[in-house]
Amino acid sequence: MTGVFNGNTPFQLPSSNDKRFKSLPPTEMLPRHETLGGYIFVCNNDTMQEDLKRQLFGLPQRYRDSVRAIQPGLPLFLYNYTTHQLHGIFEACASSFGGSNIDPTAWEDKKCRGESRFPAQVRIRIRKQCKPLEEDSFRPVLHHYDGPKFRLQLSVPEVLELLDLFTENGPP
Repeated sequence: MTGVFNGNTPFQLPSSNDKRFKSLPPTEMLPRHETLGGYIFVCNNDTMQEDLKRQLFGLPQRYRDSVRAIQPGLPLFLYNYTTHQLHGIFEACASSFGGSNIDPTAWEDKKCRGESRFPAQVRIRIRKQCKPLEEDSFRPVLHHYDGPKFRLQLSVPEVLELLDLFTENGPP
């Protein structure tokens, strides 16, 4: 949709179909009565090293509001969809709440210099280094929607089960 600024300069308004400005549908969110117990961030083989090097996890813009709910100390996990493994155990740094563009140069969008492709961000630290979990071991713990997709926001019982699985799996 095009609008007009100062009477004659056209500008582009975000349309309702623009994914960058949508928030999460209810199926991807924890029910309102449940407490956020943890969060899964997603990466692939290309972005995983940048995540760990920068000690920063990020997701696309539509996750902005849910990532803002992350508080220091919250358990975090990193799912590599290339290897189908869940890595952990991480946590939000003591000084870091979830936010937007904590580091706008991380995962820089080549089309829009200075903008991150994953602006919903949180600084992380390693809580406990464990061997990654294979998908068949952690998938039954998670809430699924739309077939194989799983919710990234975790309830307290889901986090407790994942922490147990990581402990059973042992150190790397």
